[in-house]
Amino acid sequence: MKIEQIYTGCLAEAAYYIESNGEAAIIDPLREVQPYLKKAKLAGATIKYIFETHFHADFVSGHVDLAQQSGATIIYGPTATTNFEAHIAADGEVFKIGELTIKTLHTPGHTPESTTYLLMDKNGEPYCIFTGDTLFIGDVGRPDLVQKGNLTMEDMAGTLYDSLHSKILPLPDHVLVYPAHGAGSSCGKNMSKETFDTLGHQKEVNYAIKAKSREQFITEVTDGILPPPQYFAKNAAINKNGYESFADVRKKGLMPMGAEEFEVTANHSGALILDTRDPQDFAKAFIPSSINIGLGGQFAPWVGALITDLQQPLLLIVDEGKAEEAITRLARVGYDQAIGYLEGGIDTWKAAGKDIDSISSLSVTDFEENLNAHPDLKILDVRKPGEYETGHLVSVESHPLDYINEWMNEIKSDETYYIHCAGGYRSMIAASILKARGVNEVIDVAGGYAAIKTTGLKRTDGALAGNTTH
Repeated sequence: MKIEQIYTGCLAEAAYYIESNGEAAIIDPLREVQPYLKKAKLAGATIKYIFETHFHADFVSGHVDLAQQSGATIIYGPTATTNFEAHIAADGEVFKIGELTIKTLHTPGHTPESTTYLLMDKNGEPYCIFTGDTLFIGDVGRPDLVQKGNLTMEDMAGTLYDSLHSKILPLPDHVLVYPAHGAGSSCGKNMSKETFDTLGHQKEVNYAIKAKSREQFITEVTDGILPPPQYFAKNAAINKNGYESFADVRKKGLMPMGAEEFEVTANHSGALILDTRDPQDFAKAFIPSSINIGLGGQFAPWVGALITDLQQPLLLIVDEGKAEEAITRLARVGYDQAIGYLEGGIDTWKAAGKDIDSISSLSVTDFEENLNAHPDLKILDVRKPGEYETGHLVSVESHPLDYINEWMNEIKSDETYYIHCAGGYRSMIAASILKARGVNEVIDVAGGYAAIKTTGLKRTDGALAGNTTH
């Protein structure tokens, strides 16, 4: 028996490879399917099933491509309907993979079709559960994504409670819990950095499981849920309806262009220029009106949160050798319209004598001096609301990057704005968007709030008092 968790940090997503006696199954595969096919080939195994725990909202699954290339059957749980060929399993239905047995446990609540798959060993003993977004390590799935008719978030939370208590918690404590996501995913609010655990330990530490009543569970699980990123519903629809082959998406995006062709294409296609370099490299020189979302951070989720049109043509600025990675990570969240990249990167653009722009990055020492001398500086804290609540500069309001389209109307193009996040990744995204939308003076506070905390500036999290005038 082989069970391998394949964890992708950018999406905080876990897919699984299961193998026994020459047969294999994949659970919740990512968009690019070659790694799964390669694993099976090297092992001399045939991929028999592709198990989907639900219609994923935060990424586009590789189920359709993988089924076409491997001949495997796609399995969804009860109530699922698809526009492609799939087997809709009954609650309690079993599937054989070599000596192993996988049993379908319908566990609605996160979504109506959400299903947990119980794996039993060759002796028929429960070994592990693949819980999708029903049960995480330290949390449970958010119940607000799919609501039909008169069903509310609270109704779905109640259904999730029933699923957990009737299908999962009665299982033996030694059973391993393998979820679809870990810390950093927007599919929950309190996920652990650990990516698997025993069910028994989760019964001891998971706040949701420890709720003493159905009512308490509903209250705690629904409290403090932020609105889902705008791309979630779109990705769920793609997963339900099917999509363009990843091979075609890759081919379309891997089109190197010189500076002239790149500029003409940008002007005639209406493409958004997406610069994926490190934030500080971007700040030094970039193509006017381009947006920076660096590959070094949570690239795909931020693309999904901020670029509202999945059909938006994209032209890429990448570091040498990073074009395919950028295209792959875009496709994982349904952005299939990359149409080329600037060969040679920003150096090619500068060598052609094209216009460039830049963003000032201010040291935290200079920022402190400026703020002490001018207490009325316009400062944008673009961290998430929860981060802001744990501590922020006194008199600075929260402007989360997630909701930049909502607060953008407050911004005046003739003002100067100092922008910070926790460390510098999100602040440069925000700064680039402001610049692209006509705000001429934006200044990035280097090091973000982590650096600000080393100064004497007044904060709500216990800073030294009396330091706004020295």
